[in-house]
Amino acid sequence: MTGAFQSSLLDCSDEVVPGPLGSSVRRTVLSGGAWIDVRLGWIAGADTLFERLAETVPWRAEQRQMYDRVVDVPRLQSFYGEGRALPDPALDEARRALDAHYAGELGEPFRTAGLCLYRDGRDSVAWHGDTIGRGRTEDTVVAIVSIGTPRALLLRPRGGGPALRHELGHGDLLVMGGSCQRTWEHAIPKTARALGPRISIQFRPRGVR
Repeated sequence: MTGAFQSSLLDCSDEVVPGPLGSSVRRTVLSGGAWIDVRLGWIAGADTLFERLAETVPWRAEQRQMYDRVVDVPRLQSFYGEGRALPDPALDEARRALDAHYAGELGEPFRTAGLCLYRDGRDSVAWHGDTIGRGRTEDTVVAIVSIGTPRALLLRPRGGGPALRHELGHGDLLVMGGSCQRTWEHAIPKTARALGPRISIQFRPRGVR
């Protein structure tokens, strides 16, 4: 990691535990049948979890084809497919809590976990929706847990329009549901500010990437 991680002054717990959901979740209804839920500070001990994952996850630097050249993906990644053990028991507990809370709307459990490490403000992800697989044609739910230094997550209607901004880190939860992956896009933009690292954990159901 190239940035220095600064822990939260509000999170002094060494025990990593997801908090309650229920009425503590704030929902915003978006256009086109999309919605987002936000639960700030959901993971107690999020700084401890960040340190554990930063050290134990097998982070990979990847490349992708962009037009006529191959470029580095501006973040490190690790993917835990269906049936693969998650890298920390706290993630199993978080997934069980999400399964219980969203069972009625989603109708199925979360099956996979994608982890991204944003090392500093130069790491980013461009505007996109999770439309590889079922998300291209079906409503679904994608839950994102952010730990480490807060970063801006932006959402905008697909095709352009005013963006919503959420600063997420230190155990915050943001869940995108309904048609969000098809009708909206999200991004983590680059920033020139001197920022420490952040880890994003994305829980998805089967067949959504």
